[in-house]
This record gives sequence, C-alpha cells and structure tokens, in this order.
Amino acid sequence: MKKKKLKSPEQKRFILVDGDKVIFLPSFTPALVHPRPGELKGSGPGTLKGKKLCVEGDEGEVSVANCSYVIPGYSIAGKGTLKISALGSDQKAKKTRTGDKAVLLKGTTFEATFEVQNPAKQPPKGPGPPIPDSTLKYQGKGMFTTTNKIFKGT
Repeated sequence: MKKKKLKSPEQKRFILVDGDKVIFLPSFTPALVHPRPGELKGSGPGTLKGKKLCVEGDEGEVSVANCSYVIPGYSIAGKGTLKISALGSDQKAKKTRTGDKAVLLKGTTFEATFEVQNPAKQPPKGPGPPIPDSTLKYQGKGMFTTTNKIFKGT
C-alpha cells in the first residue's frame, strides 16, 4: 500500500483584530507568574465588523503590569510586567497585508518576557531584611485568542 505524499500548503490562520486577548502562560522558568490577560489594539486600516485588524508592530504595545510571581526559595511574591518579545513564525502573515503592513495571525505561541519591577524575596535566615531575587527578566511563552472566526490570512 502506497502512502500518499501530502503537499504542505501554507496554512491559513485567523487574522487578529482589535480587542483580541493575549494569554501569557504561567511558566517563566524558574519563575511562576500569576498572569492576567492582555489585549491587542489593532492599528491596521482594514477592519472586520468595525474592529481594526492587528498588524505587525501592534504586539509591541501589549503590556500587562502588576503580575505577581514567585521562584523556588523566594516565597515572598514579587511583581512585574508581561510583554511580547517575539512573535512565532506562524503569527505574522507572509502574504496577507492591510495598508503596507503584514497582518497578525492567531498562530501557535509567541515568546514573552516578564520584567521584574518589585523582586520576589527570600525570608531572612536570621535577623535582617529579606533577600531580593537578583534576576530582572524571565522568558516564557504565550498565545492569542481571537473573536474572528471569518477572515484568515497566509
């Protein structure tokens, strides 16, 4: 029995629109973040049901502040801000554009950064102040959810 070779056509993915959610995963190893969802603000000239399409660069405007985190040995929670550091290769359209910019696609996962503003602390072993976490940035991942179930791009 011969196996049929499948062609790998560029997969169409849903285009992201203004108001779509940015979901950060909690694992920013070794930090464990208590994330809150962010929101995309579309700036493309194209629209879907009155909502602007998200285009390349809109991901850089996402910032979710005051998320708490802990790391092993540092049981006093700290706080920081979640941001998108890099889109996944399947989250920026290669062909589909609005204006002169590529549209953003739901895709799989993006790279995220957790920037520490108030470090987690380790309880002191004796008298003295708690010991702060010295790491200022942690790397993790996230994904998009979209309300768009109509328009797809490649």
